[in-house]
Amino acid sequence: MSELAVSSPTEQSPATAAGTSATVLQIFLEFLLIGATSFGGGVVAYLRNALVTKRAWLDDKAFVELLSISQSLPGLNSTNMAILVGDRLRGVRGALAAIAGICLPGGLLMFAVGMVYHQHGDHPLKTAALKGVAAAAVGLILATAVQLGQRSLEHSSDLVFVALTIIGVNRLHQSVLTVLVAVGLVAVFWYRPRKAQKESAPR
Repeated sequence: MSELAVSSPTEQSPATAAGTSATVLQIFLEFLLIGATSFGGGVVAYLRNALVTKRAWLDDKAFVELLSISQSLPGLNSTNMAILVGDRLRGVRGALAAIAGICLPGGLLMFAVGMVYHQHGDHPLKTAALKGVAAAAVGLILATAVQLGQRSLEHSSDLVFVALTIIGVNRLHQSVLTVLVAVGLVAVFWYRPRKAQKESAPR
């Protein structure tokens, strides 16, 4: 028992160990940087780069789980992720720091842009720039999806669930929540422990 008690802290994953050492100020500053440098749907790529690659506060598995929860709930994915990650790292204070950090830059910037737009109106060059930003955001999402897929899709059946999700949302025009619940139930049934696995499991 004593050997297990001594060795258990060293068995924590890097993400878990780093996450427990994150301060409220670090959480606020990191999400402030994400909010100030990300744009459009590409914020998911910035979140993964900051939380998984840079800070190692999460691993890819935990990131995908929190992202799935964020997409299943009302609101923006980025703000939902900020609350979930902040709460995971430092509880309520961490959640408040994360949501404040990620929302502050965008709120101030949009206030300034709104004032300028109201004064000067639309402009062809601005429209062209926004189209370029939108294309870049799609590229960031695609790159992040490929990276996460390489680490998260372990079985060929996972690709079937990906296809079912795409068909449900894009072709059948169902809500994301409805598709996630339906595909999730099918996945639970498919990956349930089989009788042979139970019998072969060590006792």
